[in-house]
Amino acid sequence: MATAIHAVGSADHSTRAPSALLALTELPRALAELGSLAAAAGPLLAAAPRGDGHPVLVLPGFMTSDASTAVLRRFLTRLGYDACTWDLGRNLGPRAIGREGEKLVAKLREIHERTGQTVSLVGWSLGGVMARLVARRAPDAVRQVITLGSPFAGSPRATNVWRLYEAMTGQKIDDPHTRGQLAESMTPPPVPSTAIYSREDGVVAWQNCREPEAVGTDNIEVHGSHCGLGVNPSVLYAVADRLAQAEDGWAPFKRTGFKAWVYPRAGHA
Repeated sequence: MATAIHAVGSADHSTRAPSALLALTELPRALAELGSLAAAAGPLLAAAPRGDGHPVLVLPGFMTSDASTAVLRRFLTRLGYDACTWDLGRNLGPRAIGREGEKLVAKLREIHERTGQTVSLVGWSLGGVMARLVARRAPDAVRQVITLGSPFAGSPRATNVWRLYEAMTGQKIDDPHTRGQLAESMTPPPVPSTAIYSREDGVVAWQNCREPEAVGTDNIEVHGSHCGLGVNPSVLYAVADRLAQAEDGWAPFKRTGFKAWVYPRAGHA
């Protein structure tokens, strides 16, 4: 399951974890989204803007590995991007990649130096939280950040899996170092950043997955489950739309034409 804990800071403690109904229907909804992708794959590839070949590092969610992002990476590769695995095994949080994220920063630096290009970071849930941290550590190597259902703001307990996170990682969400890292993640990265989220998320509170209004930030709402974000056709198109922008020409998502029907909301309203 791809998920994450939340950043802390100016937490809104009135925000609660998703309902039991949303949580219990996560798996069947994710499977339905995978099925819809199989049906929509051809038209989706035809409609999505082509890539310019720049590298895209895709970060998996909590307790998952590169296998969970295979569909997303294959889609990006077919669009022309250099879609990269993170190669760090299962994602067990910041502690697993070094106290200051050294292993992930090293991976980012290696791609940057190998290609001579800045790297876009696409992070699913916990992967998105970590992408924001790494973008602050090495902004010169990052082109933009795109998060998928990543709860980087709000209460650390507004999720249905925070106890599992503590049990599997050995990190307590109230530990001072953990709180410091997550509070840092809540601040927008020093590069363009887009948050893709769903109000039907059954794992994390959608309210905590949205970028604050600032220069270079944007939000895109989709319909779907948390566990299906990486195979959801509307998510894949939105990711392709964001990645296709010129490096020096980033602009907010334009919810026009057919996109007005597919995406319930965009921006900070």
